[in-house]
Amino acid sequence: MADDVFKALADPTRRLILDELTDRTGQTLFEICGRLVTKHGLGLSRQAVSQHLAVLETAGLVVTRREGRYKFHDLNTEPLEHIVTRWLGPKTPKTPQTPQTPQTPQTPESTP
Repeated sequence: MADDVFKALADPTRRLILDELTDRTGQTLFEICGRLVTKHGLGLSRQAVSQHLAVLETAGLVVTRREGRYKFHDLNTEPLEHIVTRWLGPKTPKTPQTPQTPQTPQTPESTP
C-alpha cells in the first residue's frame, strides 16, 4: 500500500490535485479541471485528470462518492498518517532545546 502512495505522490500533477482537494474536498472532475487551469495554468484533458484521480484512488488518497449523476472526489489522509506513524512513531520526541549560554555580568563602563 505504501508503494502506491509513493507512486501517487511522485507526480507533480497529482500533488496539485491533492492540494486542490485539501483546499476544498468533495469536488467533481469538472471542478478539479477548472481549478487546475485557473490556478496553475494546467490545460489537461478531463481524461488525463481522470487517470491521475484513478492513481490517487488506487493509493487510497482519494475516495469517490456518487450523488445522482455526480461523482465527488474527497481527500483521504489516512494513508499519509499511516506512513508518518510508521517512521515517526506515535509519539515523536520533542526537539531538545539548545542549552542557554550563561550571560556574563556586564560591567558598568567607567565614565571620565
